[in-house]
Parts: sequence; C-alpha cells; structure tokens
Amino acid sequence: MTAMLCGQAEIELYIESLANASSRSNPRISPNCNQNSWALGCQPGWACMVSGTEPSDGPSAELVPQRAESCRPCCPGFFCPRGLTCMMPCPLGAYCPLGTLNDTTGLCDPYFYQITPGKSTACGAADSWADIVTTNDIFCPPGHYCPSTTQKYNCSSGHYCRKGSTDEKKCFWKNTCKDNAIKENLTFYGIILIAILGFVLLLVYNCSGLFISFQVKMSSRSRKKAAKRADKSAAARERWKLAKELILRHEVPTEGFGHAYNQADTDRAMKTNNDKLTFSGVVSLATEIRPRRPTLEVAFRGLTLSIGKKKLLQCVTGKLSPGRVTAIMGPSGAGKTTFLNAVLGKTSGYKKDGVVLINGLPGLMQSYKKIIGFVPQDDIVHGNLTVEENLWFSSCCRLSKGMSRSHKVRILERVIESLGLKEIRNSLVGTVEKRGISGGQRKRVNVGIEMVMEPSLLILDEPTTGLDSASSQLLLRALRHEALEGVNVCAVVHQPSYTLFNMFDDFVLLARGGLIAYHGPIYEVETYFAGLGIKVPDRENPPDYFIDILEGIVKTKMRGNVTPKHLPLLWMLHNGYEVPDDLQKDLENIDTIRELYTVRSISSEQSSEEQSENTDSVHRNLSQSNELLERKTPGVFAQYGYYLGRVAKQRLREATQQAVDYLILCIAGICIGTIARVRDDSFGVASYGYTIMAVCKSASFVVFRLVNLHKLFKEQKKGCPVVKKGLS
Repeated sequence: MTAMLCGQAEIELYIESLANASSRSNPRISPNCNQNSWALGCQPGWACMVSGTEPSDGPSAELVPQRAESCRPCCPGFFCPRGLTCMMPCPLGAYCPLGTLNDTTGLCDPYFYQITPGKSTACGAADSWADIVTTNDIFCPPGHYCPSTTQKYNCSSGHYCRKGSTDEKKCFWKNTCKDNAIKENLTFYGIILIAILGFVLLLVYNCSGLFISFQVKMSSRSRKKAAKRADKSAAARERWKLAKELILRHEVPTEGFGHAYNQADTDRAMKTNNDKLTFSGVVSLATEIRPRRPTLEVAFRGLTLSIGKKKLLQCVTGKLSPGRVTAIMGPSGAGKTTFLNAVLGKTSGYKKDGVVLINGLPGLMQSYKKIIGFVPQDDIVHGNLTVEENLWFSSCCRLSKGMSRSHKVRILERVIESLGLKEIRNSLVGTVEKRGISGGQRKRVNVGIEMVMEPSLLILDEPTTGLDSASSQLLLRALRHEALEGVNVCAVVHQPSYTLFNMFDDFVLLARGGLIAYHGPIYEVETYFAGLGIKVPDRENPPDYFIDILEGIVKTKMRGNVTPKHLPLLWMLHNGYEVPDDLQKDLENIDTIRELYTVRSISSEQSSEEQSENTDSVHRNLSQSNELLERKTPGVFAQYGYYLGRVAKQRLREATQQAVDYLILCIAGICIGTIARVRDDSFGVASYGYTIMAVCKSASFVVFRLVNLHKLFKEQKKGCPVVKKGLS
C-alpha cells in the first residue's frame, strides 16, 4: 500500500490545483496523466503503484514518479483525486469508506464521481478533499461521529455530534439531546438567561441610587471619624510642644518635671498612633507641612509667531516667574490665546522666531508637560461623577506613581478646601439633561482638576468668565495660594473688577498685532502710564481704561505727539529692547522720545541685591530641572484600572441608559438568532470574527458618543492616553 501513497511533488501538485479554482476538477498535467498517457489510476477513486525502478521518496521526491503498475481502487480511509495516480490519507473528522456503484445513476455513492465504463469495474474510496462547502460528502455526517476515517457510529442519547465530529459531545442537560442529535437545544437556557439579565437590569435600575447614596454616606461617616482622630492628634502635638518649651525654658518647678515628662510621653504615644492614620477629608492634616514643589520659570526673548505674512506675535520679551500670578489682558484679536500657545510650546504650523528659556536654558515645553496644567475655556469635567471623584481621578492618573495614597488624599483635601468645594464634594457635577452644581462651582472644579496634579506651571484661559465677583475672588485666592507653593500661574482674563485686578501680581497688556504695551508688576502700571500722560480717571477701572485707549475708544492727550499705536514701541524703548524693522519708521514721528525716558521706572531698575536674588533663584531652578523631568506617572495597567473604575461608576449612575442599551442588545440578539440559520458549513472562523466585531461596535457606541469624544481628546492633550480609555 505504501507504494501507492503520493510523494512530495504529487502533494504539491494537488495543493496548487486547490488554490486555482479553475483546475480543481482537473489537476495540472503530470507525466502519468496527460493527453498522450491516461492510466487507469488517473480515474477518480483509483491509484497505481510506483514502478520498481523509481522510488516514491528519496532524492527524486521533487519529481512526479512513473505510476502505471498494479492500478486498483483507492483504499478505505484514503482519497484518490482525478488526474493523479496516487492516494492520500483522509484527515480526522472525515469518513472515507469504499464507494458503492449506483446502477441507476452510474455514480459511486456517496462521492458522486463516475467511473469510466470498460476501464474500471469497481468504485474506490473518496476522490477529493478540500473545504467543507466543496467536499461536503467526505466529512463525517451530522448526528454521527467517526473515530477513524473508516468508522461511523450513531450519536447516542444525551450527546450531540456536529458535522465532522470524531467523538460525542455531552449535553449540558441530558433530556435536551435525543438519538442522532446534531446540536444541543439551548432555547430553554437562553430564556432563563434573558430572564436573569432582565432581573439584574431591573435591580440596577431601581437600586443604583440607593447604593450610591449608601456609599456617599459611609464615606462621609469615615471622614468625620477621621477628623475627630485628627483633632485629638493635633491637640496632643500642641500639648507636647508646650511641655517641651516649658522644660527647655526651665519654667517648670522641680516637682513638676515628672508630671511634664509623663504628659509628654502620653502625648508622644498618641501622636505616634495618630500619625498612622490614612483617611479622606481631614483638612487639618491636609494643610500641614507640605513639600515645596520644583519651580518653573518661562522667559521669552523676541518671540515672534506668524502664519504666512501675518504676524500674530511680534517681539514679545519678558518672563513668567514662579510664585506669582500673572494676568494677560488685551482687546479681542490681540493674540492672547496665541501667547498661551507659545508659552505651552504649541507652535506647530507657525513660523517661530525668538527664544524661549525654561529655567534659564533653551528647552521644549513638551518635555515638561507632566508638570504643566492647562485649564481651557470649555470644561472637561464629567457630569455623572461627583466633584471629589473628578478630582481624585485626575490626581491618581497624573501624580507620581510612587506617591502614597495618604499623600494624594492630603493634596485632594487641600484643593477642595482652597477652592471652597467642601460643601459640594459629594454632589454630582451635572449634565445638560440633569442639572447639578452651579456654573461658578463647575468652573472651580475645572481648575481643581489641574491643581490636584501639583503643576509647576498653571495656565488658565479665561477662568473668571461667567463668574460673579464673589466666585471670581474665591478662585483668585485659590490661585494665589498655589503661587505661595512656588507655582507659576498665568491667566487670561476679561474685564476684571478693580478688586480682582489688584489680586494679581503681574500684568501683561497686549495690543493689536501681538505687541506688548506693558509687562510688569500690577502696582506700577498706573505709574508707568501716568508718565506717558495717561491718567486713569476716578471711578474708572484701570485695565478697562487702558484697553479702551489701545482700541481708540477713549481719546486722551499724551506727552509729545504720541498716539495709542505707539504704546508698544514706547514699551520697547523703555526697556531697551530691539525695535523691529517695520516699526523703525514710527520712531521718526515721535518727538521728545528721549525726554520721556530720562528716568526709568521702578520696574526697569533693580538693585544689585535684587539682581543677586534673581540669579540665585535661576540657579536653584536649574538644579531642579532634572527633578521636573523625572516625574513618572502610573503605568499602563494602573491607568487602565483607574479608567475602568471611572467608566463603571459612570455607567452605574446612568441606570436608565444602561437598561435601554442592554435591552436593545438583547432584542437584537434574539432577532438575529431567530432569523439566522447557523450551519457548520456557513458559520466558521470568519463568521465568528465578524460577530465579535459587531458586538464590539455596538458596545463602543455608548463609550464614543460625541460628548465623550470631545472630553477624550481633551484628556489626551493633558497626558491621559486614549488607548486605555477606549479599552475601558
């Protein structure tokens, strides 16, 4: 029998014929089967032996051997294709018995090939093997199992046998499978599963609110208990400090030393026990000793941004100092947003000239993005999360991965306290459909999302827009509190009140064309403009008055023949900056220009002591540059866990939407399962893949809704990867 087996070259010839659809019924011409020679073994279901002089395997295996001797029907368990004089074994799951000649049709059942009259007198085994659609008859029929290619048995009761089975599969419930069962009847279990799922959805819909309320109540209770323990701890520390001071000053009588030491030991033990506390919501511990974060100074010299021939910023020179709150103001179209983009290093698409220095050295702002916070005009808070949950998620994803949970909690509590969010910490932010906190509170939450990541540079785009005076002042007090930590705060503001204006440290006034008309301390701005003959009238807000002058709305008489358009030029001359070529011609139109600047303002004069302090500060910042770059946020799996937890909370709070989504999926599944007729020969690997893709797409519609896409890309710009959000 081995002499009838196909060699390497013959197997390759058959595989090539399967790949070519036009030659599946007739393999390529071979030495044994062609127009000149057509042996008996070339018939379907027949094979011949190799000549005695040519081995079927060995050095000549790459050539088709001569087969013309002892041709006979194909052996059971093998198949012999038409056009080849050899046989190949049928694979497991196939059933290849000897064919039986049907006298009526003249075909060999069950293979449906016809023998040539006069040349062969018997049917052999199978004549081909390919995919299940093309050679359906060669596979073990459904309701039967074939342990070998020549054996076929009926499927017994309590089992089912799909097409091509080599053994019986036990049914989950015996009564669901009768004799010769093709598949297990799971209709009853499907109904039970749908009923259970419906019950769970109903339970989630009715009890999600109770569960969330219980969670908030328990969190509030634990916070109050922790606050009491913290009060005891603080009192113990105060008593210990007082006892130590009395002992050091020798103000305690000799007989009182024993009592003082005993009280000190007791308080020290209480302090040690309470130092191990880890809790959420204790402001007293949150506002204790905090490590001063590294500072970030941004200086720019001759910074110019342009698109084509249009200049958006021109010769902007100055710096944003750590520990100070800078206000950027100017008329509409002056380039305030462009200035923020330049500070953040978002200059792609612009033609850039000038130098940006970070802590005194040239660098890329993208290298410091993990310690830079940016608050856009459009908030990115999630309405179906509470205030505390929004802040906590930001702190977990953007603070250093080595930071302890207790330290993160202290940062969170400090931010909540400074922004005045303590009373609404457990309130939902709210959405358009479901109102939550007020607009001013929402704005403060938006700022808090950036504050909890402890930035060294905090940029805010119109943070006070839409806020009343009280809310604006509360927000500015929080920003000044951050500045005390060494944060470099820069904000674009529109029409601040006089009280709010004086809460800033520095003031940048931009004129049209991206030119600076003033950049210096707040308390010197009126003195500077008064030297130019511009005096602010009584009951007039200084920043609004200066902007009106730049726009030409207010007419005022200035010294010499100076006009409002010359104010940026005068500022350049005042500080000794280089005047660009396109402004050189304006110098000729200004009289007594030297007279105006015979005396420099206080902002342009620095004593040697101040210069020495600034130099020391820059050197300190330079030494911290490595520390700034080394902040490592949580890894892929940790961030994925945070995202997954957030999505779970959001979906839990959307009980109605959750129930509707799953109800739609259940109805769609029932309809598809009822309509579609699944068969073994039509539902293969490709169909399973398409089904998985369809399920993933239907699930992604909920995640990637339009409102979520906007927040998704905003979070990506802040350093939160999109991939983890999509996976969650």
